[in-house]
Amino acid sequence: MHIIHAHIKVKPEFRTEYLDKVKELIKSSQEEEGNISYRLYEDTIHQNTFIMLEEWKDRAAIDFHFNTPHFKEWGQKSKEFVQEPTKVKIYEVISQE
Repeated sequence: MHIIHAHIKVKPEFRTEYLDKVKELIKSSQEEEGNISYRLYEDTIHQNTFIMLEEWKDRAAIDFHFNTPHFKEWGQKSKEFVQEPTKVKIYEVISQE
């Protein structure tokens, strides 16, 4: 299993629009075959700072996800919402004890 942490800082003036539009990405991503979990969380201290926590079956599922039309479209659409480039980290689960 692979985990993605995508750290996102949204411009305050785009908060409402971002939260509305990101629902489409989440729904479409959750429907992908290799997706285990895809959820958005907000930092409790820093408003408009989010983390998308994703769980994927394997690296192939992530590669597929990164090439889907809805993900590519979101990449273009979301540029106007964010204060800085999204920081993405990918982890591989090596122990599930």
